This record gives sequence, structure tokens and C-alpha cells, in this order.
Amino acid sequence: MSAADVFRQRYGTEPAGLWAAPGRVNLIGEHTDYNEGYVLPFALPQRTIAAVGPAPAGEWTVCSTFADEPVSFGVTEPGEVSGWAGYVAGIVWSLRDAGFEVPGARIAIDSDVPLGSGLSSSAALESSVLTALIDLGGLDVPLERRPALAQRAENVYVGAPTGILDQSASIRCQEGRALFLDCRTYEIDQIPFDLAAEGLAILVINSNAPHQHVDGEYGARRKSCEEAAHILGVPALRDVTPDDLAEALAKLDDDVMRRRVRHIVTEDQRVLDTVELLRAGRTRDIGPLLTASHASMRDDFEITVPQVDIAVESALAAGAYGARMTGGGFGGCVLALIDTARADETVAAVEAAYAEATFTAPTCWIATAGPGATRL
Repeated sequence: MSAADVFRQRYGTEPAGLWAAPGRVNLIGEHTDYNEGYVLPFALPQRTIAAVGPAPAGEWTVCSTFADEPVSFGVTEPGEVSGWAGYVAGIVWSLRDAGFEVPGARIAIDSDVPLGSGLSSSAALESSVLTALIDLGGLDVPLERRPALAQRAENVYVGAPTGILDQSASIRCQEGRALFLDCRTYEIDQIPFDLAAEGLAILVINSNAPHQHVDGEYGARRKSCEEAAHILGVPALRDVTPDDLAEALAKLDDDVMRRRVRHIVTEDQRVLDTVELLRAGRTRDIGPLLTASHASMRDDFEITVPQVDIAVESALAAGAYGARMTGGGFGGCVLALIDTARADETVAAVEAAYAEATFTAPTCWIATAGPGATRL
């Protein structure tokens, strides 16, 4: 059933409207967002749809196609609503905490963004509900402010220490573009990303090795980066340039921390280099940057797992221009830049490598850059 069907069945009336927000693929720039650096995501066609209608003030109920029972709540504080409904309650809390009068609402959710795959299903949920409540209540929330509100819901209410990449992509991306985002200033530039015109495609390979952000590994890396910035006397690792890197690493006693810093500094530069190549129409030439990003995540940031490493290696062996894990790590998806004509050949190579390693078979599809959150 669709979100609208669930709404009618659960609430016995028509929704006031439908709002959609996409998942995202991060082309390059991993873990750089909370270091105030640069990222380059694009929105997926897969999206979360929220069917929403009014309810009495101070009352919110949410149901979905993937949960048996609805969840109702009033005015809450961080952590009081758990599970998937906590992301919805977090949006209500974040808007209220920012001083907005959030309308009561009945909400029904449906989504085709794969859960636990590193494609930001949580941000898609947050962004669809945020957009719906803003429209339903006629709230004056500028587009550029919305990602931070959604991020605060996830950071403070849910307790996941994510950066602002996911919410920015889900809200601010445009069709046929990649979103170049400065995570310090929130300035953006829409970078042309029409691969089909060049006979190219991004193949997304879901490793089917799920990852979780709300665990110690993601938080430990964020803490390590923040501690390193403090030791180096800079506001964030974004302020360490490649020219400064050797001197900065020499000031750090811990080898793990040195490797974490090296990943962030070099990854920021890879984002900048990728943007310049795309602006120059040299899309194939970004391939080595994607592959170097993966090596850095594997060796310096230590966030890959065997399933994603094998997906990268087999895609490259099949002729991909570049490949890397995308998302926070510890599972999730790989993207590969390929000639469109070689998609089937690449998928077959990855599937064969998985079978040989006796891993659960991957799920693969071609991703195109879609639009951000909108009312349907």
C-alpha cells in the first residue's frame, strides 16, 4: 500500500497532501561534514513519502507501511520516543525548540529507500516530515535553515552523532546535479552531473552488510577528529591543508589519530579536485579520486568491511573508472563509475566475487541524480 492508502485506512480520511524526500548517494567526501569540510552528494530517485493531515494542537500520530502499530505522542523531550518514530518526534521537537509553533498532525509513511544501507533512509524520513509540517503549519523556515533542524533532530533527539551531509542532500539537491556543500558556511553549488549524456553511469552496489550509525564506532571517529583538532589548535580539521599535513601529523603522538587526520585532510582535497574535474567536463577523470577515497577509508579511517572491499575490487577489475564505499561505513553501499554499456558485465563480476566469498548476494542498480524534498 502507498502512504496515502495507509493514511486513509488508519485515519479514515484523506491526507491534506503528500510530501517526498530522497535518500542520497555521497559521490565523495566521507566523514568530512562534521569536520566542517566539503561533501558532494546527489539525491536518489528512491524516496520516503509522508501523507500528512491535521490533528488537534499538541497531538501527533505516525504510522507506516513497515510497522504494525501507530505511535502517538505529545510534546516530548529528547529520547522519549524511540525506534523509527523517534525520528518523527525529533523533527517536532527540533522545530518547537527553534521557536516554531508546530501543527498537530496525523502522518503515514512509506519508503523505498533501502534501510541500513548507507543511503540515508533516516534523513529521507526526517526531511519528508519536516517539509510536510512546515507546509502544513505555514511556518517561515528558509530552505537553507532546514537541514540543520533535521540534523539536530537526529543528533540531539535520536542520539546519532551524524554531520549535516545527509539532511542537506535530502532537502537541497536538484535533479541532474551533485550538491557541493561547504559544511562550515552551508554555502552550496549545484554541479552538473548528467552522466547519461557522456555514456556513463553510477552503479550502486548494496553490500547487504548493514551498518549502524548509533554505535560506538562512528562516535569514536568523530571524537578522535575533534580531539585532534584541539591538539592542533584549529577550529576543525578542515583548517589543516595538504601542505600543512606533515607538520600536523608530527604534532600527534597517537598513530590512530594521525591516520584519522590524514583521511579527513586528503578527503577534503579529493572533494575539491572532483568538483573541478566535473566543472571541466572531465567526468571519467574523477575515477582515481573515488578509488583513492576508498583506500583512505579502508586503511586510515578503518570503516570498511570485507563485503564493500570486495565490491570495490571486483568493480575495478571489471573496468570501472573508480569505485568507493559511500556512507558512514561498516557496511552499506559501494558506488562505481562505469560505462553504461558495461553495467551488466560489472554486476556479474561483483556477484561472482560475492559468491566465491560466500557472502550474501549484493543488490545493484543504476543511480541517477534526483530532486530534493518537495510536495507532490
